[in-house]
Amino acid sequence: MKQYTTLALLAAVLLLASCNASNKQKAGTLGEKRAQLEKLKAEYTAIEAKMAALEGDIALLDTTSGTKDVPRLVAVDTLYRADFNHFIELNGRVDAEDISYVTPRGMGGQVKAIFIKQGDMVKKGQTILKLDDKVVLQQMEQLKTQLAFARDIYERRKNLWNQNIGSEVELLSAKNNVVGLEKQLDLLKEQLSMTTVYAEVSGYVNSLNVRVGEVFTGVAGVTPQITIVNNSRLKVVTDVPENYASRVNRGGRMYVTVPDINRTYSSTVSFIGASINPTTRGFTTEARLPSDAALKPNQLAMVRILDYTGPNAIAIPVNVVQTDEKGKYVYVLSVENGKQLARKKPIAVGQLQGEKVEVKIGLTQGDVLITQGYQSLYDGQVITTTLG
Repeated sequence: MKQYTTLALLAAVLLLASCNASNKQKAGTLGEKRAQLEKLKAEYTAIEAKMAALEGDIALLDTTSGTKDVPRLVAVDTLYRADFNHFIELNGRVDAEDISYVTPRGMGGQVKAIFIKQGDMVKKGQTILKLDDKVVLQQMEQLKTQLAFARDIYERRKNLWNQNIGSEVELLSAKNNVVGLEKQLDLLKEQLSMTTVYAEVSGYVNSLNVRVGEVFTGVAGVTPQITIVNNSRLKVVTDVPENYASRVNRGGRMYVTVPDINRTYSSTVSFIGASINPTTRGFTTEARLPSDAALKPNQLAMVRILDYTGPNAIAIPVNVVQTDEKGKYVYVLSVENGKQLARKKPIAVGQLQGEKVEVKIGLTQGDVLITQGYQSLYDGQVITTTLG
C-alpha cells in the first residue's frame, strides 16, 4: 500500500512539472504570436498603400476599364490663411485679493460682545468684537494713583531744589519715577485698545466661529475664527506644469471659464511664481478677474493660456491627415483636362489645437482640401464634389 502511495505522489509531481513547463511554453508562444501579429499588421499597412498606388496607375493606363471614369463622391473645403492660436488648457480656482483672517493684536482674550453676524457687510476700521478688559482697567486705576503720588513727590522735590534744599539725585530720582510710571500707563492704554477688535478690510463676514464667553485667539495653525472677504478684487490661480515654463509669460493672454455660472472672462497673466513646487512639479500663475457678484472664492475655473500664435497660417481638420511610410499627407482637388482629380499632398504639421492642426509645409491658400470621402482614395482618382 505504501508503494502505491509513493507511486501516486511521484506521478502527481511529474504531472505538475509537466503543466508548469507547458504553461511556460504557452506563454512564450503567446508573446511570439503577438509580435508576429504586429509585424503582419505593419506589413499589411504598407501593402495596402502600395495596392492603392498600383490601382491608381492601372486606372490611368487601362483604357479598356469601364469603371475608371466613375467619379468618387467627396466633400471639399477651400483653405484660407488666418492666425492659428494654441492654448494650454488647465484647471484653476477663483481667489480673492483681500481675504482677512481676523486675529487679536495681542494675546487675545474672552469675548464680551460681538457686533457683527455672518454675512454682514463691514467697513475697514469697524468694531467687530470686544474682549474682556477688566484686569487692564484695574491695573490702569492703580497705576494712575501711583502716578499722581509720584508727580506730587516730584513737584515737592522740585520746589525744594529751587530753594536750594535737597540734592539733585533726589530730584532726578523723583522725575525718573514719574517718567517710568507714565510709560507703564501708555503701555496699559495700548493693551486696553487691543481688547477692541477692528476689521482690517472692507468686505463680507464669510465665517464667524466664535461666541460670547469663548476665547478669541490668533494661534497659528488653528482655523480662523473670523474671515472677511472682499469680492471686489478677484483673481484666478493656476498651477502650471513645469514643462510649460518657457511658454508662459507675464502679460500673456488668458481666457477663464467658470462652469458654475457659465461665464468666460478675458484676462492676462499678472503673476508667475519664481520657483517650482517640488510636490506638484508646477509653478503658480495668477490673473485678475473683473468684479462680478456671481464669482466667489474657491470656485472651479477652466483656464486657457495662449502660448503660441502662428500668424497667417493654414489650419485643417486633424482627422483628414493620413500617414504612410513616407510621412503625413492629405488629398486635395485638382482640375486637369476638364476632370476633377484627387491629388496626394505630403505635408508637415505644427501645433494641434482641438480638432484643428497647423500645416507648416505642403498646403497654401486656395487649395481645395478633400474633407469627406478621402478614405481609400488614390492619387489621380476621378472625383465629384458635394458641399463640405
